[in-house]
Amino acid sequence: MSPINGEDEVVELCSDLIRIDSTNAGDNQGPGEREAAEYVAGKLAEVGLEPRILESDTGRASVIARVEGADPGRDALLLHGHLDVVPFDAADWRHHPLSGEVADGCVWGRGAVDMKDMDAMILAVVRQRLSEGRRPSRDVVIAFTADEEAGGHYGAQWLAEKHPEVFEGCTEAIGEVGGFSVTLGDKGRLYLIEAAEKGIAWMRLTAKGRAGHGSMLNDDNAVTRLAEAVGRLGRHEWPVRLTPTVQAFFEEVFEVEVKAEDAEAAVAALGPLARMIGATLRNTANPTMLQAGYKANVIPQIATAHVDGRFLPGYEDEFFQTVDELLGPDVTREFVYHDVAVETAFKGPLVKAMSDALQAEDPGARAVPYTLSGGTDLKAFSRLGIRGYGFAPLQLPPDLDFSGMFHGIDERVPVDSLRFGVRVLDHFLDYC
Repeated sequence: MSPINGEDEVVELCSDLIRIDSTNAGDNQGPGEREAAEYVAGKLAEVGLEPRILESDTGRASVIARVEGADPGRDALLLHGHLDVVPFDAADWRHHPLSGEVADGCVWGRGAVDMKDMDAMILAVVRQRLSEGRRPSRDVVIAFTADEEAGGHYGAQWLAEKHPEVFEGCTEAIGEVGGFSVTLGDKGRLYLIEAAEKGIAWMRLTAKGRAGHGSMLNDDNAVTRLAEAVGRLGRHEWPVRLTPTVQAFFEEVFEVEVKAEDAEAAVAALGPLARMIGATLRNTANPTMLQAGYKANVIPQIATAHVDGRFLPGYEDEFFQTVDELLGPDVTREFVYHDVAVETAFKGPLVKAMSDALQAEDPGARAVPYTLSGGTDLKAFSRLGIRGYGFAPLQLPPDLDFSGMFHGIDERVPVDSLRFGVRVLDHFLDYC
C-alpha cells in the first residue's frame, strides 16, 4: 500500500462527508446515517481494518473498528465522532449546506464544525498511520455514531446498551467539543478541552383545569396556571455554582482563584468566549414551547409547555428540587429526554498527551479545561466506565466565531485548521 498523506486528504474527506445528507430532525424520519457509515467503513477497509456497521433501526447506522496497538495489554482508547447533523434552511447560507464547497480557505457546509471535521481528521490520521505501518501505542477503538443530535437513542446509547462488547478494554475517550483555540488578548492562544458537560432535562409541563366558554368566569384555567408557572421558572435567577472544572478554567486563564461572587465579572472579561463559559456557571431552565386550546372562545382543559433544563455536575438534585418548587403543586412535569452530567479531573497521562501534542505543533499552546453547556455521546460511554474529554484539535483564526457556528448558518472550518488537527492527532496517538 502506498503511504497516504493525511493532511492532503482531510479536506476531501470532510467535503465528501458534508455532501452526504445525514440530517437528523429528531423524529427518526430523516435520511439516516447509513450512506455516511458506508463511506466511512469503506475508507477504513481500504487500509486493512475490518469495520462493522451496526444498525439500530432502518438507516440508523454506526461504524465500529478496532486498531491493534503496539501494546495490546494496555487499556484501549476510544475515538468517537457522530455522523448526523442538525437540519438547515439552505436559503440562509452563502454556500449550500450540502455542497462541501472549499472557498475562502474554508470547507463549508452543515457538519463542518459539528462534527464531520473531526470525523474526517480521525479518518485521515488513521489511514495515514496504517498506510505507513505505524500502529498506535495501544489499542484504539474508532466509533462513528448515529443520532447524537437527538440524544443518541439510535446511536451511542444503543451501542452502549446492546453492544458493549465492541468497547472492550476502553477506559478513556476523546471526541467533541474541545481542543479548539481561542485567542484572549495578552493571554495568547488557549486550547479549550472539554472535561465536563452539563446534564440534560428536557421536560414537558402540564396543567389541567376546567374547560368552559371563554366569555364566562373561570377560576380553574389551565392556561393561566401554566403561564404563571412557566413565568416563575423562566425568570428564576439560578445561583452561581463553581464546579471543579469551572474553577480550574478560571485559575488557568486568570492565574488566580475566582470566587462565586466575582465569576460573572470574570466571564464578562472573556469577550466572545463569555457566551460559552457563562452558561456553565449555573443551572438553567429555558421555556421553549407552549401549547393550549383550539379556539379563541374555548377555555381548554389542558395546557402544556416544554422546558430545556441543564444542570451542572453535582447539582442535579438541587436543580429538580428548585424546578418543583417553582412549578408548584398544580403543574406536573415529565421527561422528554433526561441524561447525566459528567465531569473528569483534568490531570493524568491522557491530559499530558493532549497538551504535548498541541505544543508539538504550537509551542505556545496552553491546554485549558472547560465545561460544555450542551451534551455529547460521552454521556452514553461514561455508563461503561469510560472517562473522556472533548478533543477535536483545531487552531483557529482569532476573529472566527467558532462557537456561533454550531447549529448556525454558514458553518465552515478553515482548511489549515483541519490540517493542523491531523498533525496534532498523529502526535497524540504516539504520546497516549
